[in-house]
Amino acid sequence: MHTTSIKELKLIANTLRQNIIKMLYKAKSGHTAGPLGMADIFTALYFHHLNVYPKKPKHPDRDLLVLSNGHICPVLYAAMAKKGFFPKKELLTFRQTGSRLQGHPHRESLPGLETSSGPLGSGLSQAAGMALALKKDGKKNKVVCVTSDGEHQEGNTWEAVMFAEKYALDNLTVIVDRNRIQIDGFTEEIMPLKSLREKYASFGWGTIEINGNNMKDILTALHISMKPRKHALVIIAHTTPGKGVSFMENKYEWHGKPPSEEEAVRALEELEEQRRHLE
Repeated sequence: MHTTSIKELKLIANTLRQNIIKMLYKAKSGHTAGPLGMADIFTALYFHHLNVYPKKPKHPDRDLLVLSNGHICPVLYAAMAKKGFFPKKELLTFRQTGSRLQGHPHRESLPGLETSSGPLGSGLSQAAGMALALKKDGKKNKVVCVTSDGEHQEGNTWEAVMFAEKYALDNLTVIVDRNRIQIDGFTEEIMPLKSLREKYASFGWGTIEINGNNMKDILTALHISMKPRKHALVIIAHTTPGKGVSFMENKYEWHGKPPSEEEAVRALEELEEQRRHLE
C-alpha cells in the first residue's frame, strides 16, 4: 500500500487521460470511452494498491492484475508506462505494426502483463485459476481482475463466479467497470444486467458498490479488500464512459472509435484545464 495523496492520484489520472487521447489519435484506431472512464481506478491500482516491481516484473511477491476487457488497454499501457515498466515515448507506437502495445494486450510482448486478453468473458476464469494456484502454494499475493459489465452477458463469467465461491478465493478481487455501454448501445437495452451486486451476492461473494470516478471511494473499497475475509470480493464501480471529455461522456458511440485531430485537440484542452484546477 502506497502513501500517494488523493491530489497526486488525481493528477496522475489526468496524465493517463491525456496520454490515452494522444495514443488513440496517433493510432487512428482503438477504444476511447472505457479507458477514459477507468483512469481513476487504474491510477489507484498502480500507484496505491498493487505491489508491483517495474524493474523486476516477474518478482515472486508481486500482485497479479488480469485485464479481462482487453480493449481498454490504452489505460493499462498509460499506467504501466507512468509506473516505469517501459519508456513513456513507446505509448505513441500503440497499435502500430511491430509495436509491443497491441490493440489487445499480448502477455509475451510486454513486461508486467500477466495474461493476453481479447476474448471477452475469459479473464475472470484466468484470474480465478491464478488465485487458486497461489492459495495452494501458500502465497500471499493479491489477484485483481478488471472486467467490463458487458462481459457479464457471457456465460463463462458466471462459471468463474461459481468456481471462486467453491474454492473460497479470498485472495481474489474483481472490479467491474459498470459504465452501462457496449459497442452496439447501452447494456440495459442490448441485454439487461440489472443489479450485478444482487447477482454476485447470490453466489456468495462479498460486494461493494462505488462511484468509480471518485478517488476517495476507490481507495476506501481497495482498503476494505485488504481486510481478512472468507470469500472472493467484487467491487462494482459505476464509471462515466469518456470521463473528463465532455463531448465523449456517456455516449456509447465512443466505445470503439478514436478521436479525430480536432476532437483530440478539444479533449486535451479540456483535460489540461482540469489539471490547472487540480494544481
